[in-house]
Amino acid sequence: MLTLDFLNLGTDTKTLNQLADRIPDYLKRIEAREQDFYKIVDDTEGADAILNFAKMMEGKFEEMVVLGIGGSSLGTICLHDSLKHLFERELLDRKGPRLHVLDNIDPALISGIEAVIDLKKTLFLVVTKSGGTPETLAQYFYFKEKCKKAGLKEEEHFVFITDPQKGFLRQIADNENFLTFPIPEKVGGRFSVLTSVGLVPAALMGLDVKKLLKGARDMRDRFLSPQFEENFPFQLAAAQFSINKPMHVLFPYSQRLIKLADWYRQLLAESIGKKPEVGLTPLYALGATDQHSQLQLYSEGPNDKFFMFIGVEDLGPPLEIPVMDDPSVDYLKGVTFNELLKSEMRGTIQALTEKKRPSLTLSLPRVDEEIVGGLFMLFEASVAFLGEFYGINAFDQPGVERSKILTKEFLKSRS
Repeated sequence: MLTLDFLNLGTDTKTLNQLADRIPDYLKRIEAREQDFYKIVDDTEGADAILNFAKMMEGKFEEMVVLGIGGSSLGTICLHDSLKHLFERELLDRKGPRLHVLDNIDPALISGIEAVIDLKKTLFLVVTKSGGTPETLAQYFYFKEKCKKAGLKEEEHFVFITDPQKGFLRQIADNENFLTFPIPEKVGGRFSVLTSVGLVPAALMGLDVKKLLKGARDMRDRFLSPQFEENFPFQLAAAQFSINKPMHVLFPYSQRLIKLADWYRQLLAESIGKKPEVGLTPLYALGATDQHSQLQLYSEGPNDKFFMFIGVEDLGPPLEIPVMDDPSVDYLKGVTFNELLKSEMRGTIQALTEKKRPSLTLSLPRVDEEIVGGLFMLFEASVAFLGEFYGINAFDQPGVERSKILTKEFLKSRS
């Protein structure tokens, strides 16, 4: 089980515990917002349908391309990088198709993906909650035409993950008999990783979907607990709110979890940045890499940041460091890379604490499906609580819509 350590927060759990009487009221407010991100983990029927589909697809495709952007792609990237072999593309014994994610419309990315895939051996997952995301539709139109010219049956190479009832993509699916998986109406895009958005590609990659959901359910039960000691999401939100820093740095000391930090960046930014006077700017750093690129700023620059470290106990089989017989490097004798990374994390935390830079530490026993499912729910639920702390709706995104409208206007008016 993961644990939270507040030793370097600049306050103590007793102070945070004084906020615990808000939990029942905040849970009622979140329920009233009619968001099902914490309920969908009970959908065993939907999970079974996804697993059955993945079983049917075994051995049929060598490549899988996700067409999606933002909440439709970040969770899938996180699942892959957290739970698959870091250099999977080099392995001959990998399970499931190679994953490619088209999360941008840069022609260089699109043509680059096209150059390395064989359309006949490729399954495309078209992911858009609204069914009308212009970037995703443009990608779909492009590869649909490529498949058509290659003489392929489009319905055999495309699967839609979208709204169950409405949207342009839904119309196409209904008219042309494409296989679809629904995104629940009451789950927003950035909260959708534990729906078919993340679970379909996860199952196709050979990940244990049931363990993902179990970890999420366990954390969901904590989220619904009125007890401060049990409610990790409330503890995290209370710390973030109380520390009163505008910038929050998620700092995993695990190569596997850097894309979790990328996923969390969208979750926090779009959920909490709703008013000029309210907003938390999400940053992320990777230990030990960013000790050599950002730590100077963090230590001696503006004291406007709150640090959330993630440490992992089991980093994999120990790798011992061979050293020369030289007194200057004696400190590395008999040391493993595992121990070195953990020591560097301790050193960074201590150095920041000496500079009065507040932090907390999230400790994980390992990185597996159950833990990652719990992390998704921990951060989603903590952001829901943060919205109530700040008195805002964490689930809408009015600031994004104007850009979408202007994009369409510019395209219509081009000469």
